[in-house]
Formats: sequence, structure tokens, C-alpha cells
Amino acid sequence: MFNKLIKKLQSDQKYITLETTPSHEPIFDNIISKIKEFDLDKKVDGFTTTDNPLAKLKYNSFFAALKLQQNFNKPVIATLSMRDRNKIALQSDLLGANDFDIRAILSLTGDPASMSDQPRTTGVFEGNSNMLLEIINSFNNGMDYSGKLFKTKPKTIYPFSVINSYSKKMEKLKKRMRKKVQNHTIGIITQPVYDIENAKELISLFNESKVGFTDDRKNAQLIIGIFPITKLRTAQFLSAHVPGIYVPQLWLDKLTIASKIGIKEEYKVGIELSQNLVNDMLSIHSNIHIMTANQFDIANELIK
Repeated sequence: MFNKLIKKLQSDQKYITLETTPSHEPIFDNIISKIKEFDLDKKVDGFTTTDNPLAKLKYNSFFAALKLQQNFNKPVIATLSMRDRNKIALQSDLLGANDFDIRAILSLTGDPASMSDQPRTTGVFEGNSNMLLEIINSFNNGMDYSGKLFKTKPKTIYPFSVINSYSKKMEKLKKRMRKKVQNHTIGIITQPVYDIENAKELISLFNESKVGFTDDRKNAQLIIGIFPITKLRTAQFLSAHVPGIYVPQLWLDKLTIASKIGIKEEYKVGIELSQNLVNDMLSIHSNIHIMTANQFDIANELIK
């Protein structure tokens, strides 16, 4: 299952993964049902599960990944955040997940604990996402982070990571990419991209970041993140308040005009812009990751 996913990622074939966001509920079956409703498991190569995004309490990402894999026999990239766990807990989670074949891990530093909906929450943050990549590399070499050998070598873990999609100093992104590649990431997923020139620059920087690697690290891949926008206020929020994302003025202008006509026109224009974006991205790059905040009807529109 995972070998097939990685081979597809490293080929020139179209590769699409879809994000799922576990909810503030003790069940995950509602999301399973929505995926089945649109047959999305037949339209993507795999899924991801988020890990308490924005430090808000949600259903566990590893159990969500297990349910997805059991229901659809599709590989799932489960997010693991540094925010909530020290080195002991991180490694313990990886050991248990390995036994249940949860072996594609999205390494994330995590949003600040100050954003949490839980009272007086404090973050752990013993390191950033690069430390988690180092831990995974240790596991893949048969030892824990302290260098102590396991009696039974863990099954191979496939590490993924993330990167901002935009910076006023784009060279900084290249340095961050190179550090992640150095730590054996298999794929780097970008924050949402809305401009084709922005995507081209990211691809170029990523290719430059791999120069000099002659082992398996030269096969690392960039995955362009897509988050469809169907409302003006979403575009405005992303543009003004989310660092590392660039929303072109064209999108803001078109959505502004559409919003004055009505909600249906606003949605229609947003879907058209988003669909064109997916097509444009796939025309220059084969790997994309779609994020829709569980709006699976929209995901279906984009990839049908």
C-alpha cells in the first residue's frame, strides 16, 4: 500500500491526496460516510489526517488514519505534532502506530498552544518538526532517538513535512526545504498556492534544495497544496492574516464582484477559479494535495 503511494509520488503520473480533519467528536464514521458518498477513495491516491489543528481538541489523527485505511484500503499520511508531545510520547506513538501499519507520518511543529480551546494549555515543543524527522530516521535505522537498538526493527516509516508557500525572502524557504530533505523527508507539502508563478518558483527552489544529494534523498518530492476558495471573506482572511500564503489580487477582485451579485455567484466564481487552479498546477507539476476542511462536495467538484 505505502510502496505504491511512494512510487506514484516519485513518478511523473498524477498524484492526488486529500486532507481529512477529524472533528470534536468521539467518532470518525461521519467523515467515512462523506467520503463514500462521493466515491472520493476512488479518485485520490491517499488521504491525510490532521492533528488538532489550531491547537483545538479533535479526534486523534492516528485512530482516524487507522479507520480510513481499514475502510478504503488506501494509504493515509497521519499528522504528528511536536506541540503536544515530548520525545518519549512521540516515539511511543510511533511504535504503537507502526504495529497497526500507520507508517506515513506528516511531521509538524504545530500551531501555538495559546490558540487552544482548552483552558491553560501549554505546549511541549521539545524541538521542531526536524527533530521528528530525525526520530523517524532513527527508527528506520532500527534504533530509538537515543541510539538504543530495538530488538525488532520497526517497519519502514515514510516521513512527510510541510513548508510555507510564500515568503518575501523566498531563499529562506529553500534553506528550510534543504534541511527537511537532509533529514530524509519523502515529500514536502506546501501551504495553499493560488498563483502559477508562485508554484513555479517553489518548484525551482525545491529542485535547487536537492542539489548534491546522491542517495535516496534525491528522490524527495514537492507536493503543491490546494485549498479552494468559494467565499470572499475566506480569501480576505488568508490574504491578510495567514503568514506564508499569497492570494492574488485577481482572486480578491473577482470574488468581490461576485459577492455583490449573490451567494450563488460567489460560489460559482470561487469554484471556477479553484478548478482552473488545479488544472494549471497539474499542467506544470504532477503532485498536489487538496485541503477543503471536510467540504468533500467541493473536493469532488475539483477532481471529478
